[in-house]
Amino acid sequence: MLNKLSHPGAPTLPPDVSLVVNVASECGFTDQHYRALQQLQRDLGPHHFNVLAFPCNQFGQQEPDSNKEIESFARRTYGVSFPMFSKVAVTGTGAHPAFKYLIQTSGKEPTWNFWKYLVAPDGKVVGAWDPTVSVEEIRPQITALVRKLILKKREDL
Repeated sequence: MLNKLSHPGAPTLPPDVSLVVNVASECGFTDQHYRALQQLQRDLGPHHFNVLAFPCNQFGQQEPDSNKEIESFARRTYGVSFPMFSKVAVTGTGAHPAFKYLIQTSGKEPTWNFWKYLVAPDGKVVGAWDPTVSVEEIRPQITALVRKLILKKREDL
């Protein structure tokens, strides 16, 4: 079953580091990004970090399938273990509230599939990248943020 955000208003994210990504199954970036996102999830998640995938059909009609088919494709083809949300719009008046927030706070609006937003545990967007920037290129920033979170949790014990 695909996860759904519980509130139609402001997004509620877990108190972890999150990489929010608008995904598409039939995009030229699909293979590279799904493989790298799953590796990132495997290496850093799920206790302090999660990739949050939001399928979107707004760019090139590259995510035409149903939510169930999308999730099945991602899990079967790439072994995806991160949360997959229901298909959403990420831009325009019908954009999902989470993406409205990401766009407003980062000043960067998706223009294609596989935009990546790095969100700190306090909900602040600390980075946004288009699909030409690989997951490996931003991995050091993600790892540093996760490391900072782990150290803070240790101090709070």
